[in-house]
Amino acid sequence: MTSSKVNTSIHKIVNAYKGKLAHYDDEVFQLTPPINGWSYSEVYSHIFDASLLSLIALENSAQGKGEKEATHFAVKVILFLGAFPPSQKYKVPKRLIDRVKKITKAEALDFILEFEASLSKIYPLIATANRTIKTKHPRLGYLNAKQWLRFIEIHLKHHLKQLVRIEDSFKR
Repeated sequence: MTSSKVNTSIHKIVNAYKGKLAHYDDEVFQLTPPINGWSYSEVYSHIFDASLLSLIALENSAQGKGEKEATHFAVKVILFLGAFPPSQKYKVPKRLIDRVKKITKAEALDFILEFEASLSKIYPLIATANRTIKTKHPRLGYLNAKQWLRFIEIHLKHHLKQLVRIEDSFKR
């Protein structure tokens, strides 16, 4: 998939997050769902914080501030297919889990807007980025700028599904 298509897809996914955010009740937004796990609030905190950190890694790769390391074959498959394996449960790295917190809907919207502004600024760098320069993802290993963009898309989609599971648990 081209970077342009991935960028367009990211914008559509982010619009879905905005739409969902507008429909969540302020009180329910911070409640632990019946299925336990993260609240809507914590999902938004994680996904947009992680996405902003991913944009920093993308920018570093694009600016040549990285390593010449190989990307693992399994990671290339994930990036090609556009999804994490359904049978695998991924744990958020400790250094990122400590950053997850309950935020308000207004803070979530601010996070989204900050992500969109950063993406608009950083996205053009991909066109001239050296594909051999990569920065390290805490779980997936080394990714170049284009791969980081694809990871952001996959990660956003993954947590959008999590929001649907939380919604379903409140309906029961």
